[in-house]
Amino acid sequence: MSKLFSSVKVGPYEFSHRVVLAPLTRMRAEGGAVPGRLMAEYYAQRTSPGALLISEATIAAANGNGYLGAPGLFDDSQIAGWRLVTDAVHAKGGRIFLQLYHAGRQSNAEVQPAGSQPVGPSAIAHGGVAYTQSGWVPNTPNRALEIDEIAQLVESFRSAAQRGVAAGFDGVELHAANGYLFDQFLQDGSNKRTDIYGGSFENRARFLLEATRAVISVWGSNKVAVRLGPSGTWGDMSDSDPVGLFSYVAAELNKLDLAYLHLIEPRILGNVEDDTKDQNPVAAQLMRKHYKGVIIAAGGFKGDSAEAILNAGDADLVAFGRDFIANPDLPERLLNKLPLNRYDRPTFFGGTEVGYTDYPFYSDAAVAA
Repeated sequence: MSKLFSSVKVGPYEFSHRVVLAPLTRMRAEGGAVPGRLMAEYYAQRTSPGALLISEATIAAANGNGYLGAPGLFDDSQIAGWRLVTDAVHAKGGRIFLQLYHAGRQSNAEVQPAGSQPVGPSAIAHGGVAYTQSGWVPNTPNRALEIDEIAQLVESFRSAAQRGVAAGFDGVELHAANGYLFDQFLQDGSNKRTDIYGGSFENRARFLLEATRAVISVWGSNKVAVRLGPSGTWGDMSDSDPVGLFSYVAAELNKLDLAYLHLIEPRILGNVEDDTKDQNPVAAQLMRKHYKGVIIAAGGFKGDSAEAILNAGDADLVAFGRDFIANPDLPERLLNKLPLNRYDRPTFFGGTEVGYTDYPFYSDAAVAA
């Protein structure tokens, strides 16, 4: 019997299967970082009864963006657009968590308010690119945040979480992976601070834990989650002791009775283009020792590898990205072992309905054939 298609409880919710829509930056928001009907259609297509979806990374503060076309919830004007999305998901029997993020140093002045300088824990030269009106461009060198600005950012996450309630979401996930601001504070390759937000594991995790508790004050702990990437190196990320650091963070998050911990699994050789290699569940295996609640694993899974990590007990649900982009009916295809549409990588980021809402459902493709 398939573990992937057995029911599971996450926080106060019961889900009928364990196939999760991963948070996927698609950059299709309209002016003012407001979701429109195209985004609502995209999420509705990927909703099945009893399913869990996680929204794309959503900007929590006005200076938090790194990608033109990313949606936000840093302003009340963005609530109604997200309500289109959540209503569409709920109409099809699914639930959706809001992923909140701040790009930190992974940004360019072109997408900052009034062309201001991006911020981070420390002013350290690094690589990486942002997406602007000029296309993909190098990140603008960042400045280090002052302590009072960190407190303001914690409040920004609280406010964005409150807007998430008004927008009809079912919970909130904080994005602390992929080289964005929380991750930049966690890892000592990017955090060289000597105050209470730098140095020890406790200090470097302080910002993430403060923001998590702020969001919990709005939602309650069992509707709040955190995403980590313990092996992530994108954006010039590194740490001198990643095992020690992320074991500490997982243990601290374990104390908060969260809805789930979302972990990005490392790929063999770190090759994001390689779809043929088996996935190595090192991250979840390690975190399971320190985090006893629900774990969602993500990272290039196929049906068989998803079943394997669930049966091993290292994860409770599996989030799918690229295959969910190309297959709006992915759970049905995995359940019935149906062939998958191939994804079109050039249309992943930004654009129109092409490569977004025009992928066929299996039933439609069969009729067309």
